[in-house]
Amino acid sequence: MSAYLQRFAQAFAELDARRLAELDELYSVDIHFQDPLHRIEGLTALREYFAQLYASASDVRYDFHSFDEVAPGEGYLRWTLHFRHPRLAGGAPVALSGCSHLRWTDRVYHHQDFFDAGALLYEHLPLLGPVIRWLKRRLA
Repeated sequence: MSAYLQRFAQAFAELDARRLAELDELYSVDIHFQDPLHRIEGLTALREYFAQLYASASDVRYDFHSFDEVAPGEGYLRWTLHFRHPRLAGGAPVALSGCSHLRWTDRVYHHQDFFDAGALLYEHLPLLGPVIRWLKRRLA
């Protein structure tokens, strides 16, 4: 288990709309952040991304399940994101499992999230959701 990843996960889990300045303690100024839906360069842009996330979603919570440092300054976090969004699932709670790949020196300079974009977004849209869920069942 990585002490750095545990500290990062604990601090990250405590973030909310009022505590976005704490991103400065977690990420380097030249952070490269990527997930299946976004590509963000720089700490200012990352702060704006999280401000928008917390403004549009409610009950945002991360549960971290494992911390794996594969080399000095590189590791993975496995997590579940819980949230509500008024335009997804009729505002009902949504849970999304994923994994983050991090690289750091004193702060994280590379953060890439891996998750099923369909499970996050498409499955919860009124018209597209039933089609995506049907396709997943059909392919399983």
